[in-house]
Amino acid sequence: MDNNLFEVESYKVFSESLIWQLNRDYYNQSGIEAWSKGVVPHQITSNSLVGRTYAEQILGFLKDLAAQGATEEIVYIVELGAGHGRLGYHILKHLEKLTALQNIKLPPYCYVLTDIVEENLIFFEDHPQLQSFYKSGLLDYAYYDAIGGESIELRYANRTIKKGELNQALIGIGNYFFDSIPNDLFHFQNNETSLCSIALHSTQDLGSEDAARQLKSVKLSFREQANPGPHYESDFMNDMLDDYRANLSDSYIFFPEKSMLCLENLNALSTKGLMVLSMDKGFHELEKLDKKPKPEIITHGSFSLWVNFHALGNYCERLGGKALFPSYSTFHTEVACLLFVDDSFDYSNSNAAYQQSVNDFGPDDFNSIKKLSYSNISKLSLMHLIALLRLSAYDSTFFTQILPRIKQLVERLSNAERERMAQSLDLVWLHYFDISEKPDLALKIAGIFFDLAFYERALIYYDHSTDSCGVEVDTFYNKAICYYQLRQDKLFVKALEEAKLLFPDSDLFDKLKKLDL
Repeated sequence: MDNNLFEVESYKVFSESLIWQLNRDYYNQSGIEAWSKGVVPHQITSNSLVGRTYAEQILGFLKDLAAQGATEEIVYIVELGAGHGRLGYHILKHLEKLTALQNIKLPPYCYVLTDIVEENLIFFEDHPQLQSFYKSGLLDYAYYDAIGGESIELRYANRTIKKGELNQALIGIGNYFFDSIPNDLFHFQNNETSLCSIALHSTQDLGSEDAARQLKSVKLSFREQANPGPHYESDFMNDMLDDYRANLSDSYIFFPEKSMLCLENLNALSTKGLMVLSMDKGFHELEKLDKKPKPEIITHGSFSLWVNFHALGNYCERLGGKALFPSYSTFHTEVACLLFVDDSFDYSNSNAAYQQSVNDFGPDDFNSIKKLSYSNISKLSLMHLIALLRLSAYDSTFFTQILPRIKQLVERLSNAERERMAQSLDLVWLHYFDISEKPDLALKIAGIFFDLAFYERALIYYDHSTDSCGVEVDTFYNKAICYYQLRQDKLFVKALEEAKLLFPDSDLFDKLKKLDL
């Protein structure tokens, strides 16, 4: 070890390392800015298409419960580590649409955004786009530490869900979650098992530096200790370690004991079982776990690891459930559905939903198509772009990525294409959840409507922009031109008078005074 390095922490078992607390501290210190400032990536697992995928899976589960006659009590959908809340919003929007199309009585449901960061919970509580869901009983929020939590206190409904209290099946969402909570680390080589510990060092004395700087600065040192005997109290977990030892030639494997504890705590809330949905980078096939190198901790504000879906699937099936994983190799992420229910094979709607929304075509496939579209963007016509938007379920982030090409095409459109583009813009906005990130989506949409000469609709989005981002001189100027084009002379004059008061130093409005009214 370099003598110039400062010791942050001496060797500890990987799952007990300080690095996990630093990860937790990062989210507590950053709050919603972890995502709004673009530090922690989230688009790949929290986009509109993922929301629709989960909504379709949830609908299948609700149909299965309805077929069993379980239509009276609420199905709680608990999202672990909801963070920015965007995924929950997408799921609710799509689920609201899908359930309205059904001609059978479904059980009522309530989505619960949970987190361990108080600032995020306040963000959920106050967010204007969530208020209608609260009032209708479709949404609640709660502080919940999934590793140690045996109850959930719903803050909006002022109700506590205690262990064994629910007589209706529960749904858990662990999206981009199991990769960020403590894992054990084992090295399997030559039919032997070693337990890995890590020490943390830094090139500088971190002292009182915030968690983000500490995570970015720490360097890991690994140490291995032979671990031939039973490591866990659970025979099942020890059997799985023996299975890895016998089948893996040389591999470093994350073992998700704490993730299994999370699932156990969720499952204990209900007497009727649990369905868990999770999307993350990870592996569910044993052969894909071989030859895994010693892990590197790559930070993006926080840090995350790959998920051992193979272990989580085995855990589910050990308890008599059924684990649904992609039938084909994935390139980016996996979507897992774990059915901790009796007679899991009778859940035909859940199985069919997974086949259609994941195996036939799912979020992983669309991520490949996104890469293809980005590399060929200059060749795409408006017809291609709208088809891709539809395929993305009108995801706002994808829209902003293809927006420069839309701007290139917008002035050469036919009337039919203009109307189709306008419809698409409205649907992008419908599925957008505001986390105060850049760019200002409403302003971008308003600009396209302006270019399409749909001035009344442009004015609507200029107002949306002002509501979320405040009054900007360019926005005010463009609104004035919209009034002029619509021959709304009184509003045009009023806008100029307001501009003098709000932007006295701007010369943008001088030329507008010369326009013929």
